Amino acid sequence: MLPHLGLAVLLAAAHLLAAVPARVLDLNGRPVNPLASGRDRVATVLVFTTTDCPISNRYAPEIQSLAAKFQTQGIGFTLVYPVSTDTPGVIREHVKKFGYALPVVRDTAQELVKHTGVRVTPEVAVIGAGGQVLYRGRIDDRHIDFGKDRPQPTERTLERALEAVRQGQPVAVRETQAVGCFLPDLIR
Repeated sequence: MLPHLGLAVLLAAAHLLAAVPARVLDLNGRPVNPLASGRDRVATVLVFTTTDCPISNRYAPEIQSLAAKFQTQGIGFTLVYPVSTDTPGVIREHVKKFGYALPVVRDTAQELVKHTGVRVTPEVAVIGAGGQVLYRGRIDDRHIDFGKDRPQPTERTLERALEAVRQGQPVAVRETQAVGCFLPDLIR
C-alpha cells in the first residue's frame, strides 16, 4: 500500500511541475522552466520584480544577500519579470545596474503569477521540489504601506521561511501581504 502512496505523490508532483510554466522565456526568447532543478535542489525562490518599481529596486541588495546565503544550501533564486513592457534589453540593463547574478526569466503570459498568486512586485514565492508553493509574500516587513517604512525590518519573513525549508521543517507563516507595485497587466 505504501509504494502506491509514494507513486501518487510523485505523480502529483510531476503534474504540478508540468502545469507550469509553458511560456516562461529566458532573455533570448527560449522556453525555460525555472522550477526544474537538480537532485540537490530543495526549493526555488521566485522573486517577482519589474524594472520600474522603486520598492523592488530597493530590495536588490537583500535579494542578492539571501541568494548568496542559501544557494549553497539547495535553494535557488530566479528573478521573474512578469510585465510585458520589460523587454529583454531593458531587463539586461536593469540586471546590470543592480548587479544581479541570478537566473532571469520573463513571465509575460503570467503563468508563474497565476501558479503562485502574486499580485505585486517585489513579492516572492518559495516553490518546493514537488512544485508546491511553500511560502508567498513579502521579503521582510521593512515596508508597512505605501510611503510608510522602517529604517530596518523587524521581521525577516522570507529568510525565516527559507531556514525552515532548509531544515526540512514546515514553513510556519505560509503567506504574508507584500507591499509594492501592483502588476499593471495582471491576467486573471
